[in-house]
Amino acid sequence: MRKEQMKDMLDQSRKQGLSLLAAGGTISQLKERMLSEWNQPLIAEIRAEAKRMVLESDSELTYSLFQKFDETGERLSYERVYFERRKRLNAFTIMSMLEPDNEAYKEAFHNIVWSICNEYTWCLPAHYNKSSERTEIDLFAAETGFALSEVLLLTEDEMPDLLRKRIREEIERRLLQPFLEEGPYGWEKADHNWAAVCAGSIGAASIHLIESTERLAQVLERVLEALESYLTGFGDDGACLEGYNYWQYGFGYYVYFAQLLKAATAGRVNLFASKKVKEMARFQQKCFTGGNTVVNFSDCMSECGIFMGLSWCLHDEYEDVVIPDMSLRASYAADHCGRWAPAIRNLLWTKKEHTTLNEGPNRTIWPAESHYLPGTQWLLSRHVTDTGGSYSFAAKGGHNDEPHNHNDAGQFIVHADGEAYLADLGSGMYTAQYFGPDRYTLWCNGSHGHSVPIIGGQHQRSGRQFRATIQEAVTNNEYDQLTIHLHEAYENEQLDLVERSFYWNKDELPALTLTDTIVFKDVAAGTKNQSVVERFITFLHPIHVKEGQMRLLGKRQLGVYYDYLAWEPIVTARSDMDHYGRERFWYTLDFRPILEDTNRIIGHFIFQFES
Repeated sequence: MRKEQMKDMLDQSRKQGLSLLAAGGTISQLKERMLSEWNQPLIAEIRAEAKRMVLESDSELTYSLFQKFDETGERLSYERVYFERRKRLNAFTIMSMLEPDNEAYKEAFHNIVWSICNEYTWCLPAHYNKSSERTEIDLFAAETGFALSEVLLLTEDEMPDLLRKRIREEIERRLLQPFLEEGPYGWEKADHNWAAVCAGSIGAASIHLIESTERLAQVLERVLEALESYLTGFGDDGACLEGYNYWQYGFGYYVYFAQLLKAATAGRVNLFASKKVKEMARFQQKCFTGGNTVVNFSDCMSECGIFMGLSWCLHDEYEDVVIPDMSLRASYAADHCGRWAPAIRNLLWTKKEHTTLNEGPNRTIWPAESHYLPGTQWLLSRHVTDTGGSYSFAAKGGHNDEPHNHNDAGQFIVHADGEAYLADLGSGMYTAQYFGPDRYTLWCNGSHGHSVPIIGGQHQRSGRQFRATIQEAVTNNEYDQLTIHLHEAYENEQLDLVERSFYWNKDELPALTLTDTIVFKDVAAGTKNQSVVERFITFLHPIHVKEGQMRLLGKRQLGVYYDYLAWEPIVTARSDMDHYGRERFWYTLDFRPILEDTNRIIGHFIFQFES
């Protein structure tokens, strides 16, 4: 949309103020929404955090912490302090609103606002280019400006003049002026979360702070262009290749801005009026496997709490967006980054406690359903049995140059009752190495840390040309089936075919049959064929039961059946660092062919849940 059109719409119908955040335009009405009965557990968590924090002083972002990333590539030391400061801003703002006579909260609130305004940069060191001549704007700089603009909106009547002035000046200096005068920024053309978070945050802050419709229209023109770039990263199936966490993050900020823009223009500009956006809104209910566990392909964690405010907003826009069970609500402390936008909207947008699908000892939270998503080449399947068991299978094709890419074409997972039996490691600890040339040497990113074959000692390669090709995808009530070709994911001239076939049989005790057919081209006489390793990833210790049978024992029991005359199992304990810098432990269950001197190897494995 051109800025002239946007200006006309703003001139005709622009609305400002507290009413943009939720129905009702007064502080007392917003407080009433925040203090609703269904918000009391969340309020209690925020109050507990505020009580802890008020006894502590604001931690300083020191020079040595800032330099650590350049010196060692390590990010967590600086980020822990940075994010704790954002959590303090959230907790003290909310508690100052709810307990305006509490002088300790008020003082702590004013101090953290002042302290954040004094930060050298709002960017993280990992995103900060010291040699750049322009003002850097990264995800967290944009989020901070968005947060402070709403903090100002909610507390302006009680906030000292100097603090109000500082907030406006710092957002202008760090975000609005650079965006208009020093851009364009690279993320404006991104097809992933950066475009949504940065542009959405700047757009939201602009709606709150800019009075001139001409200048606001100038900002919004660029913001809308960046959000169009973000949408190109999604297919018509609405799936997020970056994983659920980044759906919640990137698409969340798209929604926060879209709701504000819709309200500010009295519905004249409605970013929800899109079939693709509607499918994106439905992604959440497709990718949970049981309880709060998700299909965690790419840089995604295996368990995620749900932002109920975001879910309710999407349900209000699209009736077929499911409101999840309240037991899956993300706790206040779950967001280690301390993001303001979802925190306040969880309080303002959640409407009522939602009932479960059924009650009693066989209670289920997510319904049985299967989806094949052609844009991402994901098959997602949830199976709920008559006795209340919940089983999930998911597999992917795709290519090895996806956003937050892992070399994982052909990867699959099997869950039961929210527990992973065949697992995806998901996200590791973010460091300079993690996003550098050595990315695919790390277990969680390279194909050697996924349940895919190792062929000729080689792993899958990174790049868009290294890909899977879907041959068949079927979903129905009795079974799901996916057949893919994987030989293009390997840079191996001797490979003629790698065909991987999944058959998920949805009985009372379901079973997954996996068949890999690996064919090498004819080689010269006397030349040995290449080796093959069938690798499976699990957090459960594989137990050798007898020849031809292994067992994975969790809350349930999964038998792993194989031809013992053709394959030898090898169990190896492994470990790496998780997203939070903690060591995690897991296993590779490898199968090596007993006879390798053949140009055609067939791996046939049955993963059967047992009583």
